[in-house]
Amino acid sequence: MTAIKLDGELLASEVKNDLHKRIEALTEKGITPGLGTILVGNDGPSKNYISMKHRDCQELGMHSKEITLPESTEQKDISEAIQAFNQDPEIHAFIIQYPFPNGLDYETELMKVLPHKDADGLHPVNLGKLVQGVPAPLACTPAGIQMLLSRFEVPIEGKHVVVVGRGLTIGRPLANLLSLKRPNANAVVTVVHTGAGDITPYTRQADILIAAAGSPGMIKPNMVKPGAAVVAAGVSFSEKKLVSDVTDEVNSVAGWLSPRIGGVGPMTRALLMANTVSAAEISITNP
Repeated sequence: MTAIKLDGELLASEVKNDLHKRIEALTEKGITPGLGTILVGNDGPSKNYISMKHRDCQELGMHSKEITLPESTEQKDISEAIQAFNQDPEIHAFIIQYPFPNGLDYETELMKVLPHKDADGLHPVNLGKLVQGVPAPLACTPAGIQMLLSRFEVPIEGKHVVVVGRGLTIGRPLANLLSLKRPNANAVVTVVHTGAGDITPYTRQADILIAAAGSPGMIKPNMVKPGAAVVAAGVSFSEKKLVSDVTDEVNSVAGWLSPRIGGVGPMTRALLMANTVSAAEISITNP
């Protein structure tokens, strides 16, 4: 068996094609969607990720602004940057890049972002609306994973989804998103983590297995139900190389598999752009 590739690059290009049309419609009304980014410190992967977001904006014809703060910055400087974007009419949505340098409180600053300008969909107000099933900016990686599964015809409704990892950016919001009673969801969801000890009995039951722990190579072929869809959402860096939570050998067991590069990552960025465009569209009716 060779797994069907959950091609995030392909789907992200389709999302961007749709965004081009929406951006053109906004431009005709005198509005250019604007994305802001706040980067604190010198974390290499974070700097690279920020630069890719600004390239995406340029490609789509969107406006973008970047605020970069040094490693030695103080909490009040971050707060001032957030208020600047909150008050900037040209910035419809923005992100605070995670992680922060040691000694700085990310959660405190996230609370200061206006919920309707939350491009990442991680503000507690927006996560609360997700739990309620109320429209709000969705967490980008979970929304991208759901779209990937749907686009490549992975059955979700009534299936058993096992999410490995309970983090704020993927595990928790994804579990809520896929359990909602709506199309491309309505799944039975189990969340497992380090407190479970041996997770193999759980992962072997999964029709859809989402690896989102950031633990290199933790998901091996013997842990996967034959024919299951496997999404490698968790990544980490080892000697400047991107390493997946899922070993390459899983390809011989899974029915569907997202690649280490070109899988979830492009979808996260595409959905970030989509959240920003949606915020710009909403600004017309709710200035």
